[in-house]
Amino acid sequence: MRTAIVDYDSGNLHSAQKAFERVAAEQGAGEVVVTSDPEVVRGADRVVLPGDGAFPACRRALFDHRGVFEAIEEVVIGQGRPFLGICIGMQMMATRGLEYEPTAGFDWIGGEVVRIAPEDPALKVPHMGWNDLVLDPGAAGHPVLDGIAAGDHAYFVHSYHFRVADPAHRLAHCDYGSEITAIVGRDTIVGTQFHPEKSQATGLRLIANFLTWRP
Repeated sequence: MRTAIVDYDSGNLHSAQKAFERVAAEQGAGEVVVTSDPEVVRGADRVVLPGDGAFPACRRALFDHRGVFEAIEEVVIGQGRPFLGICIGMQMMATRGLEYEPTAGFDWIGGEVVRIAPEDPALKVPHMGWNDLVLDPGAAGHPVLDGIAAGDHAYFVHSYHFRVADPAHRLAHCDYGSEITAIVGRDTIVGTQFHPEKSQATGLRLIANFLTWRP
């Protein structure tokens, strides 16, 4: 069993790598590799796509790594292997992002990535820090959310969030002057706006669930 964390120069992967390696060892979930090699991605049993920064820059960086996105789409959409997108890695699953300029996403989950607009002007953007998760109806029975409950804390750092076209694809949100998408998913793909590798018990539980998910 192998989990591939895709490295496309989108930021420091050290904390994600260490968290996934730790949980994989504890769960007997095989090896974790950080890779930019399309063939390694094709051979992986599950794929993790992290991302830090701005949507357009991350998308350009991913597609500049020739063949990597094609390998991801082949195994995730074509073969149904589990996929976890983190932060911008989650946002890129949308139809398009509206950060700085309209930018096409993967269109795996319909919707747009839009700027956070809290109703309370005292709330600052970016949304940074800990927030409580609120589970949406689609979360019920989802294996990746097993053992995660409303009120569990997660760590966020972002100015934009994923506004899904189909409410069934939003699995959880948080309240930051308005409802902010926290987790999206359908079929064998799931994404978190927060950083599970920085979210202590909640994040480690989600990582463990993902690494042992057998769709």
